[in-house]
Amino acid sequence: MTDNRVFLPRFGAVCGVVLALSIGVPGAVEAFTGETAFTSAVIGLGTAFGVPAVLALHGHQAHASGRFGAFAFGANLLGLGVFTGVAFALNLVIFFLEPGSVVPFTQAVLKVGSLVFVAGSALFGVSMVRAKVFPAVPAWGYGIGFVLLAAFAVLPDTPLSALVHVACAVVLVWLSVAVWTARPAVA
Repeated sequence: MTDNRVFLPRFGAVCGVVLALSIGVPGAVEAFTGETAFTSAVIGLGTAFGVPAVLALHGHQAHASGRFGAFAFGANLLGLGVFTGVAFALNLVIFFLEPGSVVPFTQAVLKVGSLVFVAGSALFGVSMVRAKVFPAVPAWGYGIGFVLLAAFAVLPDTPLSALVHVACAVVLVWLSVAVWTARPAVA
C-alpha cells in the first residue's frame, strides 16, 4: 500500500523537476537558436506539471506559512492555472500563426492572464520567504524569477529571457529537491 504522506510530495517534486527541465532546457537552447517549433512545444506541454509541483511546494511549507501562505497558494494556483493556458496558447498555437493575426481581445486576455500569474507567483514567493521552510535563495528566486518569466513571455525572445528560463529551472529543481528529501510528517 502506498503512503500518501510520501508519494504525493514526491510525485509533486518529480513534476517540479520535469517542469524545470521543460522550461530550462528549451530556454538554454533558444539562447543560441531562437524559438523553434520543438522548444516552443516542450515549454507549452511542460506547463501541465506546474499544478502538482506547486501543490507539493505548498504542502511542504503549509505548517509554517499560516493564513497568508494559504491565500498566496490559492492566488498562485489560480494564476498558474490561467498561465498554463496562456503558455500553452503562446507556445502551441500563437507561435504557428502569422505575425499580427491575434485579435486585440485575445492579446488583452493573454496579458491579463499573465498578470494574474505574476500576482500569484509574487505572493507565493513572499509566503516562502516568510515561512523560512525552503532555503532563502530559491524562495526569493521563485517570487522574482517567475514574475520575470511571465513578463518575458509576451516579449520577443532574447538571451536575457533564455537566462530567466534557466534560472527558473534551477529554482524549481532546488525547491523540488527540498520537498523530495524532507521527512514525512508523523500522522
